[in-house]
Amino acid sequence: MTIDQKTVDTYLEAGVGLVAAADSPQGGAGTGADLAQLDTELTGMVECVSTTEVTHNVKSFELFAPWMARIDFEPGQYVTVRIPELELERCYSIASAPFGTNTFTLTVKRVDGGAVSTYFHDVLRVGDRVHVDGPYGLFSTSFHPADKHLFVSGGSGISPIMSMVRSLLARPARNPTDIVLIHNAATPADIIFRPELEQLAEVPGVSVVTMCSRDSACQVWAGHRGRITRETLAEVVPDLADRETFVCGPGDYMAAVRLMLNELGVLGSQVHEESFVFATSPAERLARTGRVAKTAGISAASVSAPVCGGAALQSFGIEFTSSGRHVDCDPGTTVLDAAVEAGMVFPSSCEEGMCGTCKSVLVSGEVEMNHAGGIRPKEIAAGKFLPCCSTPLTDLVVER
Repeated sequence: MTIDQKTVDTYLEAGVGLVAAADSPQGGAGTGADLAQLDTELTGMVECVSTTEVTHNVKSFELFAPWMARIDFEPGQYVTVRIPELELERCYSIASAPFGTNTFTLTVKRVDGGAVSTYFHDVLRVGDRVHVDGPYGLFSTSFHPADKHLFVSGGSGISPIMSMVRSLLARPARNPTDIVLIHNAATPADIIFRPELEQLAEVPGVSVVTMCSRDSACQVWAGHRGRITRETLAEVVPDLADRETFVCGPGDYMAAVRLMLNELGVLGSQVHEESFVFATSPAERLARTGRVAKTAGISAASVSAPVCGGAALQSFGIEFTSSGRHVDCDPGTTVLDAAVEAGMVFPSSCEEGMCGTCKSVLVSGEVEMNHAGGIRPKEIAAGKFLPCCSTPLTDLVVER
């Protein structure tokens, strides 16, 4: 999928912006045609056509979308996976590059106690189907183009990184390659995509540094040891400030790398991160801030309206057409939180504008939406929005 800079800018600016109800299901004139190229409609039941053992606790699953001639996505993007039998959803980065086929690959690490990852590893077989929706996300070299790239990954965070690296290497030869990839693993046995990383290290213009914290039972690690440090970054990537940097891994890992990059003078605008560590549930978040969600048969604790300068802040009314419910929402509260506080059952997973689970139609009114890539541009143009990251600017009518 080819995207011109104007369309890229439109998508990036949509991350924080106003959403108004569309004039028609097709969206406003003059925008639908431009944004349609980003809408790939990868939504439906996909079939598992192959599985690959990657490490002792990581598997790759090739998934087939039979209704599509080709799946268009940007390298580094993700899909929201729903397991109907479990009634659970999780986000997984696409590990494969967009090579114009109707299959894509998810690489899934088994998480102790993780119902969805366990389902992938122990239950899903060739011929089985799961539901996906996407692609989503702004964590992509397509949205942050550069001549020189640095990729830093920890553990399974290498999945979207490999999608981007594979895509960059597939570009026409006239585009010079200048890639540094630093990957951290616990032991040699935990190195995801190890054979491919070893092959990449032989490619001109690509530098690969794999670090292990300790030895495995079967191998003493001879490469870089320990955790990533500021000194390692400065040594391996002396031209840090000239590179666009992409970081993915556990939350504390990314926070540590972010601090190191900052101390080494890398601008924050050059550093991009991906994380699926979702927020607490709306009810838990409301309780933590002293607001109590209503439940059937139980009166809510009295909640005073926020006061500013001695006067209560303005409150907007939200009408939900399907349920017939009407709730009040102040300008600082998201539509999702207001609905949950009023006792409504509202589907959601991330509460951060990432997964798209709570996506709804804004029939009328206007909101400010601060999303993290969990909604497609064409959907925004058609008047859809994410209640989890949207605050009202007017009274609203929502189809939900």
